[in-house]
Amino acid sequence: MTGPGALQRFTQPVQQWTPPLDHAGLGAVLAAVRRWRPFDGGALLDDVATALDDVIPEEHVQEIAERLRGHLMQLVTIAIAAEAEQDAQVARLIEQARALRVEELPGSHWKAVAHLRRLGWTVNELHDRLAAIRCLKEAA
Repeated sequence: MTGPGALQRFTQPVQQWTPPLDHAGLGAVLAAVRRWRPFDGGALLDDVATALDDVIPEEHVQEIAERLRGHLMQLVTIAIAAEAEQDAQVARLIEQARALRVEELPGSHWKAVAHLRRLGWTVNELHDRLAAIRCLKEAA
């Protein structure tokens, strides 16, 4: 069809599209998305309060410690993403959080409670500092 109303097509050679990730890369991204948990400031404060409470039932120490470790790593990730580690206090708390996270929970109940309280204080201090420098909103 040639004439005044005919559409003329121009073609240009283009490179064939290649996906940015292969099968393994996409699997890793999917696994990370499945593990992701949204920040829950209310749960963080509840766990800190439990860790700093006068009485911590022996059967809950391990569970609370795991949740506090999760809060610590989430706060560290938020701090690094916001480049807050340039703040000296945040940098110190990040190092403290990383050290506490890898420590094994002591076998003795009272030593485990002491460790739990160190975790709780560090979570609370890092949360408060990140809120103070406006890296995150204060929780409930």
